[in-house]
Amino acid sequence: MDGIVTEVAVGVKRGSDELLSGSVLSSPNSNMSSMVVTANGNDSKKFKGEDKMDGAPSRVLHIRKLPGEVTETEVIALGLPFGKVTNILMLKGKNQAFLELATEEAAITMVNYYSAVTPHLRNQPIFIQYSNHKELKTDNTLNQRAQAVLQAVTAVQTANTPLSGATVSESAVTPAQSPVLRIIIDNMYYPVTLDVLHQIFSKFGAVLKIITFTKNNQFQALLQYGDPVNAQQAKLALDGQNIYNACCTLRIDFSKLVNLNVKYNNDKSRDYTRPDLPSGDGQPALDPAIAAAFAKETSLLAVPGALSPLAIPNAAAAAAAAAGRVGMPGVSAGGNTVLLVSNLNEEMVTPQSLFTLFGVYGDVQRVKILYNKKDSALIQMADGNQSQLAMNHLNGQKMYGKIIRVTLSKHQTVQLPREGLDDQGLTKDFGNSPLHRFKKPGSKNFQNIFPPSATLHLSNIPPSVAEEDLRTLFANTGGTVKAFKFFQRDHKMALLQMATVEEAIQALIDLHNYNLGENHHLRVSFSKSTI
Repeated sequence: MDGIVTEVAVGVKRGSDELLSGSVLSSPNSNMSSMVVTANGNDSKKFKGEDKMDGAPSRVLHIRKLPGEVTETEVIALGLPFGKVTNILMLKGKNQAFLELATEEAAITMVNYYSAVTPHLRNQPIFIQYSNHKELKTDNTLNQRAQAVLQAVTAVQTANTPLSGATVSESAVTPAQSPVLRIIIDNMYYPVTLDVLHQIFSKFGAVLKIITFTKNNQFQALLQYGDPVNAQQAKLALDGQNIYNACCTLRIDFSKLVNLNVKYNNDKSRDYTRPDLPSGDGQPALDPAIAAAFAKETSLLAVPGALSPLAIPNAAAAAAAAAGRVGMPGVSAGGNTVLLVSNLNEEMVTPQSLFTLFGVYGDVQRVKILYNKKDSALIQMADGNQSQLAMNHLNGQKMYGKIIRVTLSKHQTVQLPREGLDDQGLTKDFGNSPLHRFKKPGSKNFQNIFPPSATLHLSNIPPSVAEEDLRTLFANTGGTVKAFKFFQRDHKMALLQMATVEEAIQALIDLHNYNLGENHHLRVSFSKSTI
């Protein structure tokens, strides 16, 4: 799935693990009014006709093939970056919805954008086209929940109206908080730069200053807006979001500080109102052209029709991808779902062992150990982000005593052998495997992707299995168990530490999905914790 800089950077593929893990009810370019949710039986009949893909433009859009469990908020969020959303009608039984925007122009921008990049909700592609209807007429009393959503959105959106020059009643605005946000980044597997933060947060208003630092081994930042309202909107929309696919999660709070004192403009801190500041000793100086652009940038607010409230312009995303940091479809990992793994121990390696190890970072579809070069294999992942994650985490790790090399393959798919041809079991199709960790949209597994480590996280342990049983089981994989700890509140889970990362990799390959009895199959993954 994809994060702000991956597919959401190009504005779309929003799985539930990142699109609405926060509460994306606001956007700097959009207000919502008269939002009505969910249809009754009559509405279903009224909107029975399938809309034509090439129909005349309309401010009402017909959205099809929605996942069954999708929420109104997720559908509304598709339209937020393009302008004001004025109405919604969900046809849940048909997995369809109608979304009404304030203007035809906004709807055209949205359709044009999503025709270039397929939109996804909860990892599932959906289809957007113009409706035959020119406006939505819905019953405002349809359901109470819809009205509650509407009120919540209106409260947030009202605070946004000064950006469009409208007036607001004093009572509607939430009490002003600090204009300074404290940002912590969890699961930071790719570098997050000051420029990336500026790109993301400037969608919600003028960013004046940013200071980045590391505290308690965590990358943190302080970011100051010109107005506390912008800080509030950014916190509402971005808290809990992932910057990159399945990692680099934003945790945002208001800071007690109301003003930041920035002394240097460099890659650690920046005052966008003072391009003349020195770069400081030992820090790379800023490019003069960039410095000149700072003063301009502070006066710019988000432009209506921007890709997504969380989007980073393609140039920045492409640069990040070029540096090999990001798995981004269409840029570095576009069609590259296939990995080439070399320097394997050909005496030991099997398609199943590669499936288990690479399956920690994505859903492996097919594995082929090369017939004429059995120390190499092709591994096809479910998407480009997963292949990038697997490559970043597993290249250079030791498997069966050999340091493996993982690169993107020029192949687009892994071919299965022709029927009747015996390839000695070197090719295996795992497309329908029940062991895929990331099949379920919004699965917690997306948040628990960690580099190979000596400490393993065990789960699904039955009550009858004791610490000694597990220590013996893991010692039998050929390594040394250094430490073990059951989770205090939940004895179904434990941490187990092997002597080395290589031993932990071996144990995971051998024991993930091991049958512990009582219909409990052990689940093993790498942990960021130590015992």
